[in-house]
Amino acid sequence: MNKIVVLDTNVLLADPNSVLSFPRAEVVIPETVLGELDKLKTARVDPDLRFRGREVSRILFELSEEGSLVDGVDLPDGGSLRVAPFENDGTLPDGFQTRNADDRVLATAYQVRKAADITKEVTLITNDLNMLLKAQTLGLEVERYAEGVEGGFARNYIIRPFQRYKIPITILAVALAVFLAVIVIALYMQQPSTSTAGLPSEFKNVLTPSQLKALDALQTLQSNPKDPESLLQMADFYYEQRAGTAESDPVTALEYGRQSIRYFERYLAVSPQDNSAKVDLAALYFYNGQTDQAIRLVGEVLKQDKTNLNGNFNLGIFYWKGPQRDFQAAAAQFQKVIDLTKGDEQQHALNQRAQAFLSQLAVEAKAAGRAIDTSGVAQ
Repeated sequence: MNKIVVLDTNVLLADPNSVLSFPRAEVVIPETVLGELDKLKTARVDPDLRFRGREVSRILFELSEEGSLVDGVDLPDGGSLRVAPFENDGTLPDGFQTRNADDRVLATAYQVRKAADITKEVTLITNDLNMLLKAQTLGLEVERYAEGVEGGFARNYIIRPFQRYKIPITILAVALAVFLAVIVIALYMQQPSTSTAGLPSEFKNVLTPSQLKALDALQTLQSNPKDPESLLQMADFYYEQRAGTAESDPVTALEYGRQSIRYFERYLAVSPQDNSAKVDLAALYFYNGQTDQAIRLVGEVLKQDKTNLNGNFNLGIFYWKGPQRDFQAAAAQFQKVIDLTKGDEQQHALNQRAQAFLSQLAVEAKAAGRAIDTSGVAQ
């Protein structure tokens, strides 16, 4: 991780998920910011603002279960998160005051930069104009926060086999489904039935078809833990829950992704030839920060099926947006997708997307001083 970002209070309140929006970066939250968030609990402010403050606290609390926030915890995108205390130890520039919260946040950012390795880029992220100006007087790198920076890219463009998509699930329905699943299993696990046919109609009416199928699958797995169809059903079910909450609740989405990974791994243990499932599992590995595993698994698929469009396209994303930023390898994958879909009307959209990504990739590579051969890009 060569980038450190320090988040101001207004950034977290504008987007509670901003802590998860900086892939492969060390995210630092000044301790002063936590104090400001705590004040919102009793302050007479907009209820929506208090809600977002609680959301930030909830996300941080769930992340703290992985370890100490002071020492730092790993994030699913390959980065880390830590809380930095303000040290009033005389290391601040002459004349700098720390009487208010904004100044203490600035002071913390200054101290973080001073303590950081010289090779690391330290940037303060804030939407406060006065803080932007003050930060510049201290010689700090500073940026405004734009919601949904690079972190959402791969999530939006990794593709799955279209025939595997199910009905979308809302957050409320997910919560209800999990609650009802517990009740149903508790009530019916001792019965020989392996379907939801005996469920009261009131239960059926509040569940989507995909949720009913998931409950059927859970029932089947009670008696046959290796039933491949049920394992795949549950893997897909959690995959969709992850997708449905990725934007609104990344921490919950992370746990759904882990559940999906477990079911895909169990499924592939009994159905090792399903390349579509392997491509899906590779995507989940990538979302979970396990890029090497994602690349390795898709590589296995492409050894067996060199023309697998989903595998080739997603591998391009993994190389491009993964920690190594391998522009040349990513370009080769997108070019292969372009070649495979050339003249295929049914795959025209994918062909155009691959061409657009290859062009964008070339621009990024040139800016990074690592120009690539893009002779195959349609102009």
